[in-house]
Amino acid sequence: MLIPGPDTRVVELRVHGVQGTTPESLVDAVAAVDVAGDGLGRVVRPADRLRRPAPGPVLQAGGRPVSRVVEGYVWGRMTSGGLAKAAWALLFPFALANVAHWMLPPAPAGNAPAHLLGICLRALLRLAALLLTVLLVAQLAVISLDLVAAQCLAPGSACLWGRPWAGGTPWVRAVVGVAPIALALLVLHRMSSVDWRIERAGTPVAADPEPGPSGLPGALVAADPDTPALRVLHLVAGLGTGVVVALGGPPGPLLAPGGHGHAIAVCWAAGIALVAVAALGAMLLDDPTGGTPHRGGRWLRAALGRGPRRVLHTTAWLLLLVSTALLVRLPSRLPGADLSVQLVAAIEALVCLLIGLLLVPAALLARRTWSKQPRELRPWAGGWMAAPVVAVAALLGGGFGAGLALALRGVLGHGSLPRGYRYIALLWGVAGVLALAAGLAVAATLGMLRWSSLRRKEEWAREAALLHAGRGRDAKRAARAWWWARWQRRHSHQAVLVLAAVLATGAVPAAFLRLREVDPPAWTDPVSNFGVVVLGLLVLSLLRAVYLAARRPDKARQVGVLADLAAFWPREAHPVVPPCYALKVVPELVARAREHLAEPGTRVVLAGHSQGSLLTAVAAARLLEELPPHQAERLGLVTAGSQLQWAYARAFPAVVPHSSLASLSARLEGRWRALCRGTDALGGAVTTWDRQVFDEVLLGVGFREDGTTGALPPARRGPTGALVLGGDHWLPDPQRGPFPGRRWAPGVNRHADYASDPEWDRAVAMAAGLDTEEPPPVLPTARRAPVVSPKPEPKPEPQ
Repeated sequence: MLIPGPDTRVVELRVHGVQGTTPESLVDAVAAVDVAGDGLGRVVRPADRLRRPAPGPVLQAGGRPVSRVVEGYVWGRMTSGGLAKAAWALLFPFALANVAHWMLPPAPAGNAPAHLLGICLRALLRLAALLLTVLLVAQLAVISLDLVAAQCLAPGSACLWGRPWAGGTPWVRAVVGVAPIALALLVLHRMSSVDWRIERAGTPVAADPEPGPSGLPGALVAADPDTPALRVLHLVAGLGTGVVVALGGPPGPLLAPGGHGHAIAVCWAAGIALVAVAALGAMLLDDPTGGTPHRGGRWLRAALGRGPRRVLHTTAWLLLLVSTALLVRLPSRLPGADLSVQLVAAIEALVCLLIGLLLVPAALLARRTWSKQPRELRPWAGGWMAAPVVAVAALLGGGFGAGLALALRGVLGHGSLPRGYRYIALLWGVAGVLALAAGLAVAATLGMLRWSSLRRKEEWAREAALLHAGRGRDAKRAARAWWWARWQRRHSHQAVLVLAAVLATGAVPAAFLRLREVDPPAWTDPVSNFGVVVLGLLVLSLLRAVYLAARRPDKARQVGVLADLAAFWPREAHPVVPPCYALKVVPELVARAREHLAEPGTRVVLAGHSQGSLLTAVAAARLLEELPPHQAERLGLVTAGSQLQWAYARAFPAVVPHSSLASLSARLEGRWRALCRGTDALGGAVTTWDRQVFDEVLLGVGFREDGTTGALPPARRGPTGALVLGGDHWLPDPQRGPFPGRRWAPGVNRHADYASDPEWDRAVAMAAGLDTEEPPPVLPTARRAPVVSPKPEPKPEPQ
């Protein structure tokens, strides 16, 4: 730690999390004003009464005040606000499939089998994502072509929308049936083309980032140059699927006399060829980092250049138009609709099964990269987590389409759905029953565990008792919150595993009956009816979430949280996902920090809360790669309520591995401070683990200031009651205080309002590399809590 000089200034650049915030809350001011940015990525500062940027509160370091500038980067508009952004919730299965790509285990360097397995898994994930698009189009064709155009608009139909002029004019029925498919694909293609423009166009970008477990966090988070090609392939696959389903489906083309029949057969075969070409191209495109365009697929990249893509794009649209013109006699039932949906669903299930099987040896080969880590730091499900995530994406995608069809069938009051929808209703009925049983079992188990611990007077959170020494009421409230928060952090990933298991188990009886061509027995009707209810609730909940996100964003934060988490990852497996905000936020944070660090007396501290901690960690890693040493030593990092250790390092072991966090800590040389609350179910420790309380002292293992990893000195109590173990600052929650001149946040704050704790300023000063040693103030407690510090070694007795 250095003693600040007269020209020392600290710039604290804050980044909020996924729950969003106002600029005023971010910078802790009653008013805020923009000082940079483009409206989407806003850099704000506190404002005075004339709406001019005002300086922040001073820092106390080395016994003297140090000037501080508080800035905030607001990125909430990139993921919320308006109907267009809210509609991304309807495409959540696509986003899940894309996230699964980033959850694959790392391939150890020099291991050829692991490298080959990685190529196969990425190819299968892209194929599974493409099949999700095909499944969406096939289910939309069932609704628009079969249910509406073929049945509802048939001559003499009693449908709500049936009209004699429509039934007597075949081309009108064909246009009504094909138009929703074309419109949906046009919207999807347009949405996949949306991207963020980086305001700082001249920002230097680190060349050829080194992927792998030994790099810094986020080295693989980069735009893929193959995304435009993948976008066109998904559009072509969707158009080809629409052509095939409209002209007869997988059983073969519609029969018609003479040249009309030959034209239908040619267009049908061309549609099959388009789907096959799109599937093959998606599987062969392999550039996971986006930074190595010289890889083996360069010939395919050249074949899918801008010119060939336009030709393929135009050909697919013309083929759909010609197919619509050929539907001069639309039958009363679309013959291939049922088999189309079932065939695509079967291939999707097979691909998901192959992904799960190949992930087993891939995870075993990658195990040596984390085998020496403590169990609580190893990847979830042994690195196999991508399999259940992509399975949930597939089942949710199929379920949403089926639910929409069933709901529309009820609104129309006419027509019948394909036979396969009976099996889908049975699947979701069984899954719904199992989900209810699993929920009741978990609730009962939790209640018994909690009751048993209270009966035995078991002390679950000794850290809470240590933090709240002398404050019995606060210690009791904190211990209860610690118990629930710790349970959620330990078992939250198992909810995804349970969901995947429940849905997969529900698919077993439905698939068995369908393969044996047996209709569901009569005794399963209540289960199937329950499945219809579950599917209807799924559709209604998604539509309601879209409405709330568009009209009342403050009331739809659950969907916003999921969308924000998914939108962090660039488009790799599926192009029809929200644009990656990290590709805009991180370069602009880097550019802003470089501007401040250009002044010799300025120290920059990146401070991120929750998801913002991941953004600031990646930005700090990029800065450390780019900055000269005399500027890099003036960079610090503060994370609060962070998921970097307990979630991201375990869910994305190839992108944010534990070793990358160790490298970042070593490069920062003690200037990484993490604020933690044991009551926070979403955030946790970042730089320490294996913590225990022994003899009223908090001990643990973690990152040391000298760059090594190992046992840490006992935790020291800060002047405001926090326990500092390594780089982690464990905050008492409820806070001690109130303190004079400080904002007070009463009650148990959990994941919110970290900046209100007085330890925040101390952590910022330490991250800035400034000396913070000062006499501790008198704590406003019932009785003074003891200061925990290492015991001095006894002096040797004179001989």
